[in-house]
Amino acid sequence: MPNTPPRIAVIQHEEIAPLDALGPALAEAEILLIRPDAGAPLPPLSEIDGLVILGGTMNVHDEATPWLPDVRTYLSDAVEQGVTTLGICLGAQLLAVALGGDVEVAAPGGPENGLIELRMRPDAETDPLLGPVVAGLGRDVIAPSSHQDAISALPPEAVWLASSRQYPFQAFRVGSAWGLQFHPEAGEDLFASWEKRHDGDVEATRRRHREHADALATLAETIGRTFTALAGDRVTS
Repeated sequence: MPNTPPRIAVIQHEEIAPLDALGPALAEAEILLIRPDAGAPLPPLSEIDGLVILGGTMNVHDEATPWLPDVRTYLSDAVEQGVTTLGICLGAQLLAVALGGDVEVAAPGGPENGLIELRMRPDAETDPLLGPVVAGLGRDVIAPSSHQDAISALPPEAVWLASSRQYPFQAFRVGSAWGLQFHPEAGEDLFASWEKRHDGDVEATRRRHREHADALATLAETIGRTFTALAGDRVTS
């Protein structure tokens, strides 16, 4: 019999924060795109093998975004049930809060926008998700970033995996779940659109993204394919 592809639910909070470059990297999975902003319900965890929570312009405590408390509970339950989970930017912050960490809204370090240099910590070298990134790109990794809120304390049982000069908690793991403050999914066009929203230099942003295009593509592809394989392990276990 052919292998059954893992079923991965992708929670997209708004139109401007899509799966983008991670889409092709997750091509070997069955993707279930969920738009809670359009009223779509969260699927039962028993029906999925993987879970991706994308970013958004709201903050983790935004009372105008009524589905966020349900997403936090969903994340907590996903970790408890061993679902392979990836939170990106807002998704990482929701994961941190759901598991007992803290997020500072409008963090005093200021916005962290543009391509940043991540420093992978020693534990990242043997991490199931980020180990292949370190193997392919080394411990100093260029990645897209776009946030003004920041994780200020990791969950109690978290393994700290990466930092940047501006904010320390760029990646962490708790059980079957990973939080990435950076945006591996942000391709050139999407990233340029975010820079325009920030009144930044769009052309300079595009040039820098192109300068690092190969490494950025490797980052997205490695994370997406590795995450798919980890979710697939749940199918066959």
